[in-house]
Amino acid sequence: MSPMKHHTVIDSPYGPLTLVADDGILCGLYMTEQRHRPPEESFGTRNETLFAEAEEQLEAYFSGDLKEFTLELHLHGTPFQRTVWGRLREIPYGETRSYGELATALGNPSASRAVGLANGRNPIGIIVPCHRVVGANGSLTGYGGGLDRKQRLLDFESGKALF
Repeated sequence: MSPMKHHTVIDSPYGPLTLVADDGILCGLYMTEQRHRPPEESFGTRNETLFAEAEEQLEAYFSGDLKEFTLELHLHGTPFQRTVWGRLREIPYGETRSYGELATALGNPSASRAVGLANGRNPIGIIVPCHRVVGANGSLTGYGGGLDRKQRLLDFESGKALF
C-alpha cells in the first residue's frame, strides 16, 4: 500500500515553501522554481494542521533561535543519497564543507562529483542543509533553490544578514 501524502505551503524569507509528508512524516521541503521539484500532483492533499512542528521549527530557524532541526524525516533516495544527506545534517550551523570534504568523510575521496549529484537531489532543503556545501575554493556551486538563496542562507547563518 502506498503512503498517504499530504502537503501545505508556508511563507518564509525565501518565498513560499511546500512541505510534503508521507504518512505524517516530513519527506519534502521545496522552494518555488526549485530544480528537481516533483510535480504538484505528487504532493497529495492539502493539510494545514499536519505540519505544525515543522512550521514551528522553521519559524524558530528563520528567527535565529534554532540551529539544529529535530524533526523526524522520511528521506526517499538511493542508499548512497541517504548517506550523503545524513552527512549534510552533521554540518554545524554557520559552517560549510566542500564536496571533496564530504566525499572524504564518506571514505571515498574521489566521489566528490557523486556527492554533488546526491546533494542536488536533496528532497528536504534547509532542514537537510545542502546549502552548507561549497566548492573546494569556497565558491558557491549549484543549489537547487538557486545560488541567490544559497548565498542568503549562508549569510544568515554566518550572522552577515538578518531577515
